[in-house]
Amino acid sequence: MTEYRKKTTGEIKTQGELRRDNPNISFPKVWNRDVCDALDIDPVMIAAAPTEGIGQYQHAVRNGVEQNSNGDWVYAWQIVDMFSDGDGGTKAEQQTAYQAQLDSSAADQNRRSRDRLIAETDWWASSDLTMSSAQNSYRQALRDITAHSNWPHVEEADWPTKP
Repeated sequence: MTEYRKKTTGEIKTQGELRRDNPNISFPKVWNRDVCDALDIDPVMIAAAPTEGIGQYQHAVRNGVEQNSNGDWVYAWQIVDMFSDGDGGTKAEQQTAYQAQLDSSAADQNRRSRDRLIAETDWWASSDLTMSSAQNSYRQALRDITAHSNWPHVEEADWPTKP
């Protein structure tokens, strides 16, 4: 949704709000520089939220608009903590509970991946086949993945290689 900054007040408005504020004006479908000048507004360009400098329990929230080096108005962002001391417990307790939730979700997802990989090799264990040592080791490594030092946040390189 495109937003606009009123030059006189700095107030941010949507197209719909500007149309409602100006009921006696007929607006074109596409708003160009002439429309913006007539309404004394500047378009606000979308600026992606920052990804660098954000801690483990922080996130970026929109915090108004600011003028960039090109003179365009863009979204301003502020990095804030996800948790604070209050009704939900202490900040540390909330972080611990949130991390436990993330760990549980990662463990569930990785167990499903492990189970799928084992199921893909179940045919190796058919009664009319003899598994090689490498096949046995691979299946055992899959079963043991939950004991990996990075569990439950295993990376691609932590998974055993299929023979």
